[in-house]
Amino acid sequence: MANFFDIQIPPALAASLRLSKKDPRSQQLKVLKKLLRKARFTAFGQQYKFDEILLARHPGKKFQELVPVHDYNKIYKEWWKQTIDGTSDITWPGKIKYYALSSGTSEATSKYIPVTKDMLRSNNKNYFKQFVSLLSYEELPLNSITKSFMMLGGATDLQKGKAGWYAGDLSGILAKKRPFWFQNFYKPGGRIAAIKDWNHKLNEIVEHAKEWDVGYIVGVPAWCQMCIEMVIAHYKVKNIHEIWPNLGFFIYGGVAFEPYKKSFEKLLGKPVVYVENYLSSEGFLGYKAREHAKGIKLILDNNIFFEFIPFDDKNFDAEGNVVGKPEAKMIHEIEIEKEYALLLSTNSGAWRYLIGDTVKFVDIEQGEVIITGRTKHFLSLTGEHLSVDNMNKAIEQVSQDLNISIPEFTVAGLPHGSFFAHKWYVACNDVVDKDLLCKKIDLKLRDLNDDYAIERDSALKEVYLEKLPEEKFIKFLESKGKLGSQHKFPRVMKGKMLEDWNNFLSLDTR
Repeated sequence: MANFFDIQIPPALAASLRLSKKDPRSQQLKVLKKLLRKARFTAFGQQYKFDEILLARHPGKKFQELVPVHDYNKIYKEWWKQTIDGTSDITWPGKIKYYALSSGTSEATSKYIPVTKDMLRSNNKNYFKQFVSLLSYEELPLNSITKSFMMLGGATDLQKGKAGWYAGDLSGILAKKRPFWFQNFYKPGGRIAAIKDWNHKLNEIVEHAKEWDVGYIVGVPAWCQMCIEMVIAHYKVKNIHEIWPNLGFFIYGGVAFEPYKKSFEKLLGKPVVYVENYLSSEGFLGYKAREHAKGIKLILDNNIFFEFIPFDDKNFDAEGNVVGKPEAKMIHEIEIEKEYALLLSTNSGAWRYLIGDTVKFVDIEQGEVIITGRTKHFLSLTGEHLSVDNMNKAIEQVSQDLNISIPEFTVAGLPHGSFFAHKWYVACNDVVDKDLLCKKIDLKLRDLNDDYAIERDSALKEVYLEKLPEEKFIKFLESKGKLGSQHKFPRVMKGKMLEDWNNFLSLDTR
């Protein structure tokens, strides 16, 4: 097999890897101008006066003044739907050839997110930058560096639209369009990657696992854990390193790893390096660039212009919907440890697009953030402002205290007489008293969140917990057609999804 360091890197890619010495504000303004210049003759660029923005003394402020904020429904209805019909030059030059299908964790129908050639090129550059960043790690598993990448993603056999475009999971599109220099390192290979049925794909991976020398596993934690468990069971070994002795890296994204870490590490024979990236259907936003970094470094100098809306009552309603014309900050205006909702403008034709994630900056100088949750995935029935980040940390701490694994959970808000309550649904196959588990989660949240502690002594009267086998969570995703790949279990249940979940639990007795 070819050695990675023998691969000749194209000059354009090599140039893109040189680190910019410009400050974050300059990097971002350069990105914005490049995006505006490229899209100024599109229908969107003409309507929102991109030429005028480019000539403005402060193009960032002018951009915010002239271009409205969009959520998916707004930009799809007004713009992207025309690209589905095959119309060119709508929000980005040319026709859209690929669409990433994304339903997030709550939407019933798939979203069609445009994926352009420009975005695919940018993603490839960012993947390579992330790989190069690993070489600076002190505890670098050298035997793993030149080994294969096991990427668990969506099917590369994409569905074709009437206008000639293709649609599927972004991971499937990226695998299908992987760069030539990556071919020799990619597993499970083209044939298995094209399989749409998730269970069939996993079984094929298991059957061939012993043939591969895997150094990296890349994917969503829940599904990677499932795959490793199947490999261990099939070959009747104690841990995955008996099959893949050079496995040294786990690269993940999409969800917080804390709830999975304890059960994941039980499958290993030796430590691995954990590397988090921030990849969404709208683009590659960032990655953990330093071994001991507090968070993910946003990629400020490539293809995405970031804006940050303070996630507060002024800008969002109780359901997490943006209110009116929200206040948006640029990179040089953000504050440490303050929660923001992300707006993206990208080279796939997303403009001031609210992706639904909330973040906090933990290191402004390094541009590093942690993902705290979703704009619509939080609980604040009485002002408790309970974020997914709070929930993940509580679960991680309780798992350590009780020496148990909790790979999945979700929380719902309920009426409780004239007041309110929370109900936790926790996946745990270990023996543990559910009342003790509930009490400990409640106490941890009181320590983590002052607003929660105050409300637990007033209007938030009770906390309930239902302990379930992990299989229930997987079966529910399967019943919704969301088994495998990039699908994640929602951390907060509301509305129709909560109704479906409760109906599923009452009917599923297997």
